Amino acid sequence: MDIKTASSLHRLRLVSTPEAVSFLLLLVCSVLKRTTEFNAVPVMGAVHGLLFVLYVLFWLDAWNRTKWSFGTAALYFVLSVLPFGGFVAERKLKREAEAAVIATRARREGVVQA
Repeated sequence: MDIKTASSLHRLRLVSTPEAVSFLLLLVCSVLKRTTEFNAVPVMGAVHGLLFVLYVLFWLDAWNRTKWSFGTAALYFVLSVLPFGGFVAERKLKREAEAAVIATRARREGVVQA
C-alpha cells in the first residue's frame, strides 16, 4: 500500500467516529426539541452535515485509491447513514490498515512473494 492510499484510509478513519457521534447527538437533539424547549438541532444539523460531507469526500477518495469492489464501497457508505455505523466503519478500516501493514512488511522481508 502506498502512502497516498494509506493516508486516504487514515482520513476516512479519522472522520468516521466524529461523524457517528454527531449523528447520535443530532438524534438526541431532535428528541429534546420535541419534548422540551431545548433546540440545538440547527447547530448539530450543521455540524453533522459538515462531517457527513467530509466523510463522503474521504470515502470517494479512499474508494478511488484502494480500488474497492462496489460491494465494499457500498458497505462503507451504508455504514455512514446508520446510527453507530461510523464506529463499525472505523474498526473495519483499522483492521484493513493493519492487514496492509503486515502484508507490506512480509513482502519487504521476503516472506511473501507477491
